[in-house]
Amino acid sequence: MADTSWNDLPQPLRRVLDGTPAGVAVLDTHLRFRYVNPALAAMNGIPAERHLGHTVAELFPGLDARDDLLREVLADGRPREITSSGHTRAGSPQHRRYWYGAYHRLETAGQPAGLVGILLEVTASHRQQRELEQARARLALLDTAATRIGTTLDVETTCGELATFLIEHLADAATVELLPHSDSQHARPLPDGGRRLLRTAITARPDLLERIRVLGERGEYVDYGPDSAVPRCLAEGRPVIENQLTEADARRTAPNPDRIADFGVLGVHAAMVVPLTARGHRIGTATLLRTGPSPGFGEDDAVAAQDLAVRAAINLDNARRYSREHAVAVDLQRAMLAEPGTPHPDITVAFRYRPAGTSALIGGDWYETVALPDGRTVLAIGDVMGHGIEAAADMSHYQAMLRAMALLEPSADRLLTRMDGLAGEVHDYRPSTCLAVYAEPARGRYCFASAGHLPPAVVRPNGEVALLPVAPGPPLATGHNGYVPSYAVVPPDHVLLLFTDGLVERRGEDIDRSLERLTARRLPAGAGPERLLDAVLAGAPDPAEDDIALLAAAPARPRPGQAGSGEVLTALTGGRWQPLRR
Repeated sequence: MADTSWNDLPQPLRRVLDGTPAGVAVLDTHLRFRYVNPALAAMNGIPAERHLGHTVAELFPGLDARDDLLREVLADGRPREITSSGHTRAGSPQHRRYWYGAYHRLETAGQPAGLVGILLEVTASHRQQRELEQARARLALLDTAATRIGTTLDVETTCGELATFLIEHLADAATVELLPHSDSQHARPLPDGGRRLLRTAITARPDLLERIRVLGERGEYVDYGPDSAVPRCLAEGRPVIENQLTEADARRTAPNPDRIADFGVLGVHAAMVVPLTARGHRIGTATLLRTGPSPGFGEDDAVAAQDLAVRAAINLDNARRYSREHAVAVDLQRAMLAEPGTPHPDITVAFRYRPAGTSALIGGDWYETVALPDGRTVLAIGDVMGHGIEAAADMSHYQAMLRAMALLEPSADRLLTRMDGLAGEVHDYRPSTCLAVYAEPARGRYCFASAGHLPPAVVRPNGEVALLPVAPGPPLATGHNGYVPSYAVVPPDHVLLLFTDGLVERRGEDIDRSLERLTARRLPAGAGPERLLDAVLAGAPDPAEDDIALLAAAPARPRPGQAGSGEVLTALTGGRWQPLRR
């Protein structure tokens, strides 16, 4: 096919080919240009006549024209649609250009004579498609992160989840460091203008995990110089990327110059520091490291890491806020739960209170002891219904009420009857459970009454736990009364245990099954009240679903006439003796 054949084309056809915005080229069987229209010449950045007689590879070495597919069109005659990419001599701000072309075989006398190709530049649409795919990938990554990061309201756990997620998707090693609270002494600026952060998580790929420890440990404070990446990231509020780290870069960036050699041993060559920002405030940074054959960090990595950091920072800020609120709530609860009264010297009493770990709301668990003039000691434990400031306030009222009323009433059932009337009719308090015990350790006799509270337990000298069958009445402040006294003779070497429902109850579990779990436990043999309560709490869930209040009591020393060691006997009103509930 001669070049002149294209010059002799009919003028209408020639005007169509020369005027179309699509690039048109004719190639011979050696894939050399025989015709190029003005549009294609403009795409390629050289005049049309300079194309003639040359192949794509000769003119544009940086362009992948898919010569293999073009030869297949020549061989079998089937048209093909081909995407090629690279760069021509025409200037372009794009990192890479893309063209979409349709190629057909030309024939003369039934024999292949060359190809005609019609091309359109699709760089913009290809970029949009790539950006769409990247956006979808980032959304998928964030969806996965939503189920993996922030599973609890614990700050250290959330930081560890973020670091682990980063090494699974973006880095070979990662650390998460938080700015100290504003009221901490570590929050003060460093003399040189640098920043001090608390390293809250550090992890790496399994093959690097042991070696990464040379860079530091979780829980230590880290000081960064003013020119290093971490302070710059915090000041600018955007990722800082340092690829191809030199020893000088590492010395400027690393918090401890003594560990510069460790960077080299680990093969760290790229670092990226991402700010953790929540509600407009910087709370820390995440540092990503790459080693060995891993490539340096790019802008796509920075966008993905920043998306993850934003999501994680909200979870971290929530966790920190919860921790502060929970600490305040616990302090308020302890302040409102007044110190119990002093019992008589013949009985030893111990108390424990553990707040729930799943809520920052204040609970209403309470306990009290009152020494009576006749030598008996009143022991009581209760739980105000609900949570919050109102529940805590009513808790303190019940505690004060019991102190006053115990001095006026001779038995546990009459004490609860008096308190029920005052709480409901006079003061309109929230309902509360209560277990009241009038203890005479000198005689080994105990009188019980329950306002909807769980039964008391006794712990034998060998550590076995059993429940006393105390008839429960309605909670206080309901106005129903109906409290029945129960009596027990408890040997001096046994310990009485009172507890609130947070110790045993589990969500969705029958209360009888919960109590069976308690009686199946074996506590330390011969333990006194203090040691016994430590053991009870050690076996309780932590964090618990509800507050836990405990009271343990035992005779201070045997007295003449006390019952000897043996089985505890209980008697309900009417003189009918019942065995312990096991």
